[in-house]
Amino acid sequence: MRRAEIRRNWLLATPALILLLAAASGPLLIAVVYSVLEPGDYSGVVWKLSGEGWFRVLFNRDIFDDTVSLADAHLTIFWRSASLSLMTTFFTLLLGFPTAYFIATRPLRQRMLWLFLVTIPFWTNLLIRTFAIMEVIRNEGIANSTLMALGLIDAPIQMLYTDASVLAGMVYVYLPLMVLPLYASLDRLDFRLVEAAYDLYASRIAVLRRVIIPLVKPGIVAGSILVFIPSLGAYVTPRVLGGGKNMMISNLIELQFGEGRNWPLGAALSITLLAFVMVALIFYVRNMAGEQRNG
Repeated sequence: MRRAEIRRNWLLATPALILLLAAASGPLLIAVVYSVLEPGDYSGVVWKLSGEGWFRVLFNRDIFDDTVSLADAHLTIFWRSASLSLMTTFFTLLLGFPTAYFIATRPLRQRMLWLFLVTIPFWTNLLIRTFAIMEVIRNEGIANSTLMALGLIDAPIQMLYTDASVLAGMVYVYLPLMVLPLYASLDRLDFRLVEAAYDLYASRIAVLRRVIIPLVKPGIVAGSILVFIPSLGAYVTPRVLGGGKNMMISNLIELQFGEGRNWPLGAALSITLLAFVMVALIFYVRNMAGEQRNG
């Protein structure tokens, strides 16, 4: 009977597994194949094996004397993508933890209302939310107009098309993805342990550092992964708020498949982005495995 149940479960899962395999592995396989071919003259690929696409991920070759040098622009974009993603994760954690703690300590009926308010941004298209941020920080936007009306500045401050504007936009967009996992962990927290720590004359900082954070660590890790991965591959927010000069990896990939007409390089960059994501996922899986071993 056990074998029959296992066989039945596999049969029921087979259609979904086939769909996932075709939808995930198919495009990935195409990208891997394209990355080792030669670029076509007017986009596309030439079916000849070449490692030039992978070579140009990190290096440039001079068109006149074949001198090899580091691809400074690509390295700058990689660094900007990684640093902005890490800062986005940090600031969403900084803002999301107090928010999740506040919701988790409300009465049950109020929690549902606050969670409803947190999820409202998901009802709106990402592009619309990004344009809303742009209306706030542009030269004639709400922020500059308010500062000028208060007499704090004489001329608008250039906020748009900077790394700071991209960071602000991504923190706003991905903040709910941090709040929800944190709330899920805090909701399961036994607050009697917090009361016991206070009874033992522990300070607020000590309670936070030695009681609350260790117990909600799985939620912190899960929220960080949920924010870091999509922010690393963000396209719309850097494109709108960063302009053409503040690109991230996804914008560089789009450029290669579009105006750059270098599909092998775009495919190689796509696999490189996937490798970064896999590193983050491996860290998450190993961390969760350690949590389970430790109970």
